[in-house]
Amino acid sequence: MGNIEINALKDVNFEIAEGEFVSIAGPSGSGKTTLMNIIGLIDKPSRGYLEINNLEIKNQNRREMARLRRELIGFVFQSFNLLPVLNVFENVELPLVIAKKGGTKAERRDRVNYLLEAVGLAKRRNHIPAELSGGEQQRVAIARALVTMPKIVIADEPTANLDSGTGEKVLDLMKKINREGKTTFIFSTHDPEIWKMAGHVIFLHDGTIKSERRQ
Repeated sequence: MGNIEINALKDVNFEIAEGEFVSIAGPSGSGKTTLMNIIGLIDKPSRGYLEINNLEIKNQNRREMARLRRELIGFVFQSFNLLPVLNVFENVELPLVIAKKGGTKAERRDRVNYLLEAVGLAKRRNHIPAELSGGEQQRVAIARALVTMPKIVIADEPTANLDSGTGEKVLDLMKKINREGKTTFIFSTHDPEIWKMAGHVIFLHDGTIKSERRQ
C-alpha cells in the first residue's frame, strides 16, 4: 500500500498429505483467501516455496499454471462462478469437456447425473443458474468441482449458503469421495462443524499460523 509493504502471510510453513481433510480457519483478514489462492495456483507467492504433487511451483508461466489447475484441482468458490447461459447439467459437465476427461459422452452423462443426484439436484438439471436459489447454486458448484475427480479440492466456505441438513449431506458426500478416492480436501471456513470433521486444522491469525492440529 504505497510505500508500506503488507505481508498477507508471514512465516507460514506446513505440509498437507495426500488424502487429508483439511480446514484452514481464522477470522476475516487472517490470510485465508491469500493462502487458498496460492495453494490453488491462482496467485504466486512473492517469497517462499510451494510444492504440489512432488512438483515445485516456481517458474511456471500462466499457461502451465492453468494446465496444473485443470489437471489437479477442483474449486468451490463462495461466489459460485456458474455460467449463466448454461443449465445445471452443462455447468457441471463443462470441466470434463475442457479437460477432455470422463470418457465417452454417455460416461460423462452418467458421472454428472451421479453427482447431481448426490447433491439433490437431479430434478433441476435443465434449469439455468438464475432459476436456482443461492443454496442450489452452491450445490451445483460443489458437483462441478468434484466431477473431474481431482487430486485436490479447494473450497471457500462450501456450506455457507446451505441449510444445515443439505450442508451435512454435502459434507458426507465429500468425506465419502475423500475416503474412497484419496482426494485431498482443503476448506476455508468459519464453520466449527467442518473443523470437527477435519483431520487437520490450521488456524491463521494476522497472516501467521496461530496453531495447527491433527486429530
